[in-house]
Amino acid sequence: MNTQEIRRRIYTLTVSAINIFIQTMLMTFVWKQYYNPYIRIPFWTKGHWYIMTLYMVVLMFFTHIYGGLKIGYLKRFDALLSQIVATICANVIFYIEIVLLAYHFLSVAPILAVTLADTMFILLWIRISMKLYERLFPPHSILLIYGRNKEEEAKKKMMERKDKFLIMECLHAETEQKKIAERLSCCHTVMLWDVPNAIRNEILKECYGRRIRIYTMPSISDIVLSGAEMMHFFDTPLFLIRSNALTVDQMIIKRVFDVIAGILLLLLTSPILLLTALLIKAYDKGPVFYQQIRCSLFGKPFAIYKFRSMNVNAEKDGIARLAQKKDDRITPVGKIIRKLRIDELPQLFNVIKGDMSFVGPRPERPEIIEQYREELPEFPYRMKVKAGLTGYAQIYGKYNTVPYDKLKLDLYYIEHYSVWMDLKLLLLTIKIVLTPESTEGV
Repeated sequence: MNTQEIRRRIYTLTVSAINIFIQTMLMTFVWKQYYNPYIRIPFWTKGHWYIMTLYMVVLMFFTHIYGGLKIGYLKRFDALLSQIVATICANVIFYIEIVLLAYHFLSVAPILAVTLADTMFILLWIRISMKLYERLFPPHSILLIYGRNKEEEAKKKMMERKDKFLIMECLHAETEQKKIAERLSCCHTVMLWDVPNAIRNEILKECYGRRIRIYTMPSISDIVLSGAEMMHFFDTPLFLIRSNALTVDQMIIKRVFDVIAGILLLLLTSPILLLTALLIKAYDKGPVFYQQIRCSLFGKPFAIYKFRSMNVNAEKDGIARLAQKKDDRITPVGKIIRKLRIDELPQLFNVIKGDMSFVGPRPERPEIIEQYREELPEFPYRMKVKAGLTGYAQIYGKYNTVPYDKLKLDLYYIEHYSVWMDLKLLLLTIKIVLTPESTEGV
């Protein structure tokens, strides 16, 4: 790790530590003044240390999950939203802990007040720390090496993160190797964008040997290999690719969780379900629910349930179409429930039935799958697990992310599946629901 990277890391850790310390001090004041006197057995010095340490650990956990520690990595709005969501989650859990200690419900006013104070502090702190980061650590000056005709696509992507990347020079992957080697001797960071494997391997080894920072776009083969297990049958290392998405015990745990969590969430959201049904019915007297054939595990078709967000005759011509940005088929009520993702809530019935899981690739319509397969023969690979309410591609992509990139994201989830990953993606879904660009049209 070079000196600049060490400085970046120290800066990020310092900023995050100050952030967590200030929020913990604010909660300490609220705890001592407004809650500790009213619990069954009030705490003294050591008890205060225990309570505040526990709060700090919970806050650090959620901050880590939501990426609030990634100053300089996330965009300013993402960093801000991440930290606010993490703080709200930590404060809610802290209030539950207080209720358990008090054996009865105490006023939520102090918790709401400290949450508001935390939010104001975060707004100021993120702004200051991000501006200072931009001054101390300018964007990476990169040599872009692209394959096929992807120069404009790569430049467009880089423009989305001008705070992170500054293109100094662009070279086609088929440029003479001697010229590429000369350019590598003058740069510290290389971006490989859709470069053919044979050429990419040579450039990777050259960069690795020179300790040059490398960003590379993975192919589907790379993602499959990333989930491989290293074996040592011989004195030659081997990668084992099992080609089976989940083990039997993982399938059992996933199914049990889906059923229990599905029933609990259905009970908790029942008032929202009822209110939404009434609004949809009142708007145009049409059906409340919308059923559509989608494909799940191994392409098995099933009827997915959603609240109707479009006009009754949205597809009267029988042609399947993805939702577009500013789609005039969407009703006023539909715009709201799509924005808040409420239209997806009836899919809890699909989860309980076993058609879907909480986490997995989003289910597509058979007609759309056939269209994708014409350009992407590998598209069915994503159906090696059950379709999900949320998924890796929904968390780390956008609604209008191109199918090839969504496929790679879904395959990464399949190849790196774990119970912990499911829990993490479910927590991250809370943040995604609050992100405007996550509900954009195609």
